[in-house]
Amino acid sequence: MIRFILGGLYKLSGWKIDGKKPDLKKYVIIVAPHTSNWDFFVGWGARNVIGFRPNFLGKKELFQIPVVGWFLSFIGGVPVDRKSKKKSTQLVQQVVDLYKEREEFIMTITPEGTRSYSPKWKTGFYRIAVQAEVPIVKIGFDYGTKTVFVDEPFYPSGDMEREMEEIKDYFRQFKGKNPEDGVK
Repeated sequence: MIRFILGGLYKLSGWKIDGKKPDLKKYVIIVAPHTSNWDFFVGWGARNVIGFRPNFLGKKELFQIPVVGWFLSFIGGVPVDRKSKKKSTQLVQQVVDLYKEREEFIMTITPEGTRSYSPKWKTGFYRIAVQAEVPIVKIGFDYGTKTVFVDEPFYPSGDMEREMEEIKDYFRQFKGKNPEDGVK
């Protein structure tokens, strides 16, 4: 019932979905461009319309705010410490372990790692997909057309440098809420 109501509100707001939920039990979703706090609400609405419940990573500081932290955990949030390189390596392994332990697991990651323009993307999502042997699904937010685009899953080959550039090329077509911070 809640999904139906939220989906209706999402559609009334003018947003639409182009693509469909992959018929897979495990995959990594990458979402871009991530240029605004509004992306959270666009993504949350899309997940209700599409009909899946992926997990997502968020700054640990957000999870320390009373009520906000509980809510983020309730809807699938996983707190991360973005300040330590060693911890990011451990984080990749922790997420890989979750994929191996669970029969079904979907993780959403924003490869830019921030809402500001970032010429160098984080590679954790790619390393997670390779090590967990799961595909990557690209989801683009286009504020210009109010469309969430869901691409077909692909299994990374391990040629990270080449495929990261191909992934960025795919996302360059979408206009973020703050286009100056989008993929260039």
